[in-house]
Amino acid sequence: MSTSAPLNYRIRDGLARDIDACLALDHTYTTQHVWQMQIAQEEPDHWEISFKLERLPRLLETIYPADAVRLQAAVPASQCFLIATRRDESELLGYLTMQADDLRRIGLITDVVVAREHRLNGVGRRLVLIAGQWARERALTRLMIETQTKNYPGISFCRQMGFVYCGFNDRYFPNQDIAVFFSQSLR
Repeated sequence: MSTSAPLNYRIRDGLARDIDACLALDHTYTTQHVWQMQIAQEEPDHWEISFKLERLPRLLETIYPADAVRLQAAVPASQCFLIATRRDESELLGYLTMQADDLRRIGLITDVVVAREHRLNGVGRRLVLIAGQWARERALTRLMIETQTKNYPGISFCRQMGFVYCGFNDRYFPNQDIAVFFSQSLR
């Protein structure tokens, strides 16, 4: 849901003291669509894997798994932890975490969370754009975003931001949810 007045906010580096406020944000999302994964093995050496957009019979509300350990791992200057707040710091609007993999020169975005009442106002978009700047300054060449197949709003966001599907892991998350990965070149 978006607010009618334009947001006056800023994005800054996240600090350890911001973690509790990040965890307190509403991490739920609703969707009526999911990406359904289908696997077929017609021969021992021939696999076909596809994802199909499926409409659910009713609205699904899901809680995105917030994780204090993941947030804490993003605090060091060698990693990326961004916070969006109102200019006067009175309200946390959202956050982004990204792990920098210097060996592969990839920035893996693990969290993009925006407070429910401020979604669709460009906060998530701006967080990702600034994460891209951060990655370029560190000579990373690609961004990747992970999300669940049931997080259709997240999948749509990735695609709207110009990320393209690049893979999956069928038991990636602690609850064994399937992860799909989207990437974007920084060149």
